[in-house]
Amino acid sequence: MLTGELRNQIDRLWDAFWSGGISNPLEVMEQITYLLFLRRLDELQYLEEKKATHRGGLIERRFYPEGHDSKGRDFTDLRWSRFKNMAPAEMLDVVSEHVFPFLRTLGANTGYAKHMKDARFTIPTPALLAKVVDMVDKIPMEDRDTKGDLYEYMLGKIASSGQNGQFRTPRHIIQLMVEMTAPKPDDVICDPASGTCGFLVAAGEYIRTHHQSALIDTKQREHFHTRMFHGFDFDNTMLRIGSMNMMLHGVEDPNVTYKDALADEHSGDANRYTLVLANPPFAGSLDYENTAKDLLQIVKTKKTELLFLALFLRILRPGGRAAVIVPDGVLFGSSTAHKALRQMIVEDHKLDGVVSLPSGAFKPYAGVSTAILFFTKTNSGGTDNVWFYDVKADGWSLDDKRQPLLSEDKLGPTAMLSEEEHAKNNLPDVLRRWSDRNGGERERLRTAQSFVVPKADIAANGYDLSLNRYKEVEHEAVEHRDPKEILAELWKLEEEIQRGMKELENML
Repeated sequence: MLTGELRNQIDRLWDAFWSGGISNPLEVMEQITYLLFLRRLDELQYLEEKKATHRGGLIERRFYPEGHDSKGRDFTDLRWSRFKNMAPAEMLDVVSEHVFPFLRTLGANTGYAKHMKDARFTIPTPALLAKVVDMVDKIPMEDRDTKGDLYEYMLGKIASSGQNGQFRTPRHIIQLMVEMTAPKPDDVICDPASGTCGFLVAAGEYIRTHHQSALIDTKQREHFHTRMFHGFDFDNTMLRIGSMNMMLHGVEDPNVTYKDALADEHSGDANRYTLVLANPPFAGSLDYENTAKDLLQIVKTKKTELLFLALFLRILRPGGRAAVIVPDGVLFGSSTAHKALRQMIVEDHKLDGVVSLPSGAFKPYAGVSTAILFFTKTNSGGTDNVWFYDVKADGWSLDDKRQPLLSEDKLGPTAMLSEEEHAKNNLPDVLRRWSDRNGGERERLRTAQSFVVPKADIAANGYDLSLNRYKEVEHEAVEHRDPKEILAELWKLEEEIQRGMKELENML
């Protein structure tokens, strides 16, 4: 958890860019990413030098070559520890004319270098560069948790800055999906629309917390750092930001690569992954000419949300599982493609659950209603019952401001809440009931917040997966009295009225 001072440091850094003329939040994030990368690269080189000195041998990995670059500058001057102490004018010259050309030719010395090949330096003045380099240098980066939290805080600034927020799924929704799928040390995890790599980061943190031995065993540690995490995106800026997010969360060499997931053939990715976590873009259509033919063989459609589901079925191994966010239209759409895909998931694979999210979950960027689908690829069926949960509150206000409704320790899916607090944050209850979906949850009435629906009912409803199709309204109980008892009371009342009338006549 970040201290107030660290948050203030990042706020001041962000403000320095804005006052210096860089107001696009994505550009600010990109320039900070470059500076963090340069600082980290120098740290890695220092560690290699220290290791070589300790062992009395040669440096195994050299990120900065010996000698001079093509413009005659000593490569040593390109290191963070050297240029951060230069005068502002010289620093700007070294960074713009030497460091960034060097970044673009780094080659394969580090897994992150490939995302820097078209790095663009846009800090305009010596004063601004000197100021932000000094600020970045003062940020404590020794602790992995602190580094990760700092970057997440900066990513939150993208999410709070208008249209760029579409790149980022709310962190508490990501955590819920990761907790529900419970990644394992031998998983091979993929997000085909990775953006800032939020799902991959959260999966890595889950492994660190719940499977600490996986980072002690040499073989499993190598798997964690080089083979477990895979992300695709076709925006180079997001690839740089996403890969940096992974690095600052302690993953040495994730496979975060440039790929248009729907346009490329996936023969090399078929049956490759054991877990898919994703919030794919679901606005727009594609031309058949630009769509991978292997996906169109699964479902004939131009709808991106359906094509991504087809992609997930394609790239998962048998037994692999998925947690993906879809717009509600996927759940009840009446087109042939919609129905065919839902039927395929229910009949040919195993649909595990549908979690309906409140319509404000993605505000202020989109008010569309969404749900999370949980399914397992089997190629042989297996759906017996489907678990549904109706999330009414996720811990944040459902208006455009999205303000937290509870203190920070009461947010997210793993918080311990009272019944009153549950009304403001349903996510811990989702997680608790999910773990009992094959037990007591099957006894719940369909008037409850969660319930189980047999596959036969879903098939009878045309494979409609919308929660409201199966949810029943709880009617208030009405007490019915015996008609004879009511008549007796009426006769008694009539007698009292008659008696009163006679008494009144006598008085007159």
